[in-house]
Amino acid sequence: MHTNRLAHEKSPYLLQHAHNPVDWYAWGSEAFQKARAEDKPIFLSIGYSTCHWCHVMERESFENDQIAELLNRDYISIKVDREERPDVDRVYMTFVQATTGSGGWPMSVWLTPDLKPFYGGTYFPPANRYGHPGFGSVLTQIATAWRADREKIDESARDVVAQLQKSSAVEGRGAGDEAVREALESGFHVFRRTFDSKLGGFGNAPKFPRPSVLNFLLRYYARTESQEALDMVTMTLREMAKGGMHDQLGGGFHRYSVDERWFVPHFEKMLYDQAQLAISYVEAFQITGDAQYAHIARRTLDYVLRDMTDPGGGFYSAEDADSAVDAAHLHEKSEGAFYIWSTEEIRALVPRADDFCRRYGVLEGGNVENDPHGEFTGKNILYQTQIHEPQPVDADLEEARRILLEARGKRPRPYLDDKILTAWNGLMISAFALAGAALNEPRYAEAARRAAEFILERMYGGELSRRVLLRRYRAGDAAIPGFLDDYSMFAQALLDLYETQFDPRHRRLAIEIVDKMRERFEDREKGGFFSSPEGDPSLVMRMKDDYDGAEPSGNSIAAMNLLRLAQMTNRLEYREAAERTIAAFEPRLSVAAAALPQMLAACEFLTGEPRQIVIVGEKDAADTRELLRVVFAQFSPDRIVLLVDSEATRADLSAGIPSIAAMRKLDGRAAAYVCRNYACQLPVSDPAQLAGLLQ
Repeated sequence: MHTNRLAHEKSPYLLQHAHNPVDWYAWGSEAFQKARAEDKPIFLSIGYSTCHWCHVMERESFENDQIAELLNRDYISIKVDREERPDVDRVYMTFVQATTGSGGWPMSVWLTPDLKPFYGGTYFPPANRYGHPGFGSVLTQIATAWRADREKIDESARDVVAQLQKSSAVEGRGAGDEAVREALESGFHVFRRTFDSKLGGFGNAPKFPRPSVLNFLLRYYARTESQEALDMVTMTLREMAKGGMHDQLGGGFHRYSVDERWFVPHFEKMLYDQAQLAISYVEAFQITGDAQYAHIARRTLDYVLRDMTDPGGGFYSAEDADSAVDAAHLHEKSEGAFYIWSTEEIRALVPRADDFCRRYGVLEGGNVENDPHGEFTGKNILYQTQIHEPQPVDADLEEARRILLEARGKRPRPYLDDKILTAWNGLMISAFALAGAALNEPRYAEAARRAAEFILERMYGGELSRRVLLRRYRAGDAAIPGFLDDYSMFAQALLDLYETQFDPRHRRLAIEIVDKMRERFEDREKGGFFSSPEGDPSLVMRMKDDYDGAEPSGNSIAAMNLLRLAQMTNRLEYREAAERTIAAFEPRLSVAAAALPQMLAACEFLTGEPRQIVIVGEKDAADTRELLRVVFAQFSPDRIVLLVDSEATRADLSAGIPSIAAMRKLDGRAAAYVCRNYACQLPVSDPAQLAGLLQ
């Protein structure tokens, strides 16, 4: 068996390629120096451990001795985990999208020895097929061109990088209130126009969950009371939860649906989807009071606690789409094998199986009609049918689900990517913190606290002046200085933890990390934040990311953090930094507001009049908890919450907000002060009165 340098790496994706005959290098100076010394082009392959087509290209090409021979002879081959190095991925994805019109993973890019790209694409089959050029022939042609037209390739690569730097530059022209209001309306109308009023979601198949859109629409609803905005969100959440994209047995959501009705999913499960969707379901519950949304949120969070949580408290990154069909054939993997069922399997296990099969769309010959790769032959994807007949009682269904979940647990599991990423953990901590408070569930609150401690202890140590937040932890190893996403999403998590659990340390650390984020990434002159710190010679360009896609952009989260901190500390510098950030992206907001829904959510906060809710009372006292339950029972995106539970916290908070110094309990009972611009209404200690004030 071959073994290459990747055997010494920690990334699960790189380790999956450690026994390829390809002479792989990790991204770093050893590879770059060898490419320069031998004057060879670099072949850069970027993917991630749960990427289906990455697995396919590995089997077809990187395990192929003939293709490996071409790579080893003519190229320096580098493998990058996009989840560990989003900065590298972002640069070359921008190139591939600009030159081919599309992007995706695996991403294949050819670079000069000074790391400038000159040719790229995504998946290449081993030989010519499906209208794609074969990987072997592409390698041969590029090697020939490198020898014959070297000067032209170098010149082209220089021009491409200069063009990309110019086109990706972010320079705002100032965002006045009118421009921001126009962006909010423009974004709403795009989502309204693209909304699928029959099946929920936005646009056509494939349908991806994009929780940033739901975040924005719920905040738009809170300001405008637009029933249409709320209906778009609640219908999307209901339809997604009914479909095969939602794991009907184990909870949690798969990556996306290949069809328009959320039925056939791409089966991988990503931590960032669970985190953001759990928040959307909790917020829908806060607004509507409808228990079905709380139920789905709980199932999602329970899945993460059961299957994606490290014993130390951090959260794992993903579960693969592919798994072995059975224990006897562990090397024969198929997409969704872990999740699908034949009728015979269900009948052998479940009492009253007919009721279950009707409820979950199970058919004798299988229920997937469009199956181009034959992966679902004779099998069923469970989904909730729209049947118009008496439903089996919930207790029977619950028992059937329990039996099948237990049986499923004995199958070969999908591959678990057990690396712990700071940014994604930040999103998940926020979800557990909010759910712990809004659903009054101590288990979730404790999960949020433990995960934050995991990051702080293992990935943010040392002296304060030298302390750097790290991005990745795996197998005892914390590494890779954090990017903007890590700082912004973990700072957001600490703010959410403070506002739900009121440990003053979390507030102090959030301020500390936001200040470090500004120091490392902020463009003080032109506004906004670069995705990576200054001074990395391996990056041919430094970018400011703005797209709120499957994950929100670091700039959008940073803007909201700054606005929240401005309210919590009464420090104008934070608001000004947020305004500069939004102004930097105003040209993008003015022409493509729907690309930045999380930034639009920050705009909603900026243009509103946020409230400051100050509770005075002992943190764990019953009267304080009653007031806090009222606060978290409502959806109030335009507020911050502070707790004065001691003279120390009073002194700390009043240093920024002087009016807090005079706030006291009422007749010995915990009191709530509801303020706008730090001008407060009379305090109340009755929960019903507080609910009235918040309405």
